[in-house]
Amino acid sequence: MNISFIGYEANIKNRVGSNQYAFELMKALYKLDQKNQYTVFLPTPPLPDLPPERDNWQYQIVGPRKFWNFFGLPFALRRQRPKPNVIFNPGHYSPLFSFAPLAISIMDLGYLHYPEQFTKPILFKLKFWTSFSIKRAAHIFAISESTKNDIIKTYKIAENKITVTYPGFDREKSKIKNQSLKVKEIKKKYAINGDYILFLSTLKPSKNIEGLLEAFSRLTGMIPVKLVIAGKKGWLYETIFAKVKKLRLEDRVVFTDYVPEDDVSGLMAGAKVFVLPSFWEGFGIPVVEAMACGVPVVVSNAGSLPEIVGDAGVIVDPYKPDEIARGIEKAVKNRVQLIKLGLEQVKKFSWEDCAQKTLKKLEEVGK
Repeated sequence: MNISFIGYEANIKNRVGSNQYAFELMKALYKLDQKNQYTVFLPTPPLPDLPPERDNWQYQIVGPRKFWNFFGLPFALRRQRPKPNVIFNPGHYSPLFSFAPLAISIMDLGYLHYPEQFTKPILFKLKFWTSFSIKRAAHIFAISESTKNDIIKTYKIAENKITVTYPGFDREKSKIKNQSLKVKEIKKKYAINGDYILFLSTLKPSKNIEGLLEAFSRLTGMIPVKLVIAGKKGWLYETIFAKVKKLRLEDRVVFTDYVPEDDVSGLMAGAKVFVLPSFWEGFGIPVVEAMACGVPVVVSNAGSLPEIVGDAGVIVDPYKPDEIARGIEKAVKNRVQLIKLGLEQVKKFSWEDCAQKTLKKLEEVGK
């Protein structure tokens, strides 16, 4: 079977969210499947950490990079020989024409619920490309039941056209051999003094970082802690820094900017609590990573987060800073129990399982 894999999302240097999903799924499929023939289409040469070429795995660099989905990629797919049985795009930016059954992945539809949290150009691109891709797809992979239900409700897609494939996490990186030493190195690197609460994700309105700052300013009865906000700048993030000044938290909040993947487990392991109070999440890989590192988690009751965490974390209303603050204090108080529950919960998530379910459906679609 010939599988055309659109690898644009995976071929990003500083990967977050959908980039991380595409990259890890690509690696898992490479490890799992040596039977089918893969042609991975990219607008730029593959980064060094992408799987190396072999008999059944080849890269094809297609230009021009500008308007890639409109011109370069569609024409390359049309010229491909032998013709693909299925085209797989682990994202929602699908080619204008595909010439074979198309399978796509959708992270979430949060932009439809909270359009004000996006710039106009970003919102337009998300709405256009997601709608276009969903309507043309022979099959859709959703990263949570929450996302699947949202797709069905919004686009009136038949349930049997959608398969839920939970993302996983890097099990090896979550097992830090010398945890105390690694944590010490990470704290020194990012100038973190003392205990800290951790947020890790892209800085953008949907993550509710301003609500977290409000909650942090209201914490009572706790040992003095810092709030570490880790993640690269997304969009409309300026008000986050203004909020820190307004609340006079300059000495208590640490911004790390983007954190390389090799540093994530150490940063996670050193935290007293991990908090992700988003207004919407398609999945939330950092939450799973935190639980795998033995850190209690506090998440909002929005999107897929309650589904992912189950009973293994503290669930709060993202619109109520006082409730977020109480949730953090509860997580600290019940730390031992939550760590135990979290380590059990993460057994449900693996990239191997995600790849197996994805491959099985791709083979069905490509018959």
